[in-house]
Amino acid sequence: MNLSKLSPWDVAYAIDMAIACLITSWVMIFLLPRLVGWHSTSVGVLWAMIATVFVYKDTRTHSLSAGISRLIATFAGFALCLIYLSLLPATTIGMGVLIAVAVLLMIFVGRRDETGLIAITIAVIMIVAASNPQEAWLQPLLRLVDTLVWISVGVACKWVASLVIYRTIGEEMR
Repeated sequence: MNLSKLSPWDVAYAIDMAIACLITSWVMIFLLPRLVGWHSTSVGVLWAMIATVFVYKDTRTHSLSAGISRLIATFAGFALCLIYLSLLPATTIGMGVLIAVAVLLMIFVGRRDETGLIAITIAVIMIVAASNPQEAWLQPLLRLVDTLVWISVGVACKWVASLVIYRTIGEEMR
């Protein structure tokens, strides 16, 4: 392993991603329960971490682009799952049908890159909804809120880190 290949940007990227994840974890486990009055679930914490890491990219532009992709896929998955769960119970077959419909929808609207994201979103929502049928309809909303908040954290951490590194070492912001 050649450590000389690591630039200051590489080190800052790794440290800031870790900070973004720690912020996400802390807020989900300690702050959010105090603010909203209910405990975070392991699925909520995991979903928040995934959203944060997913949007934390090598450049500010890539982070913003990833955040928009994540938002589109999450919102579409949220809408489809909410409609489905308002009418039918969460089942494996229902999940498969929703994923197929969602993937075709993303292709149809020209968002082929979001097909994997929408499939993951639907899978998480439907699996959690099936494990808690009394509150199944709530799962799409919870995952949407988790995603909105943590896309913001991931993108903000990237932008702040770029500014700090730029001001510290004088290299062009990424």
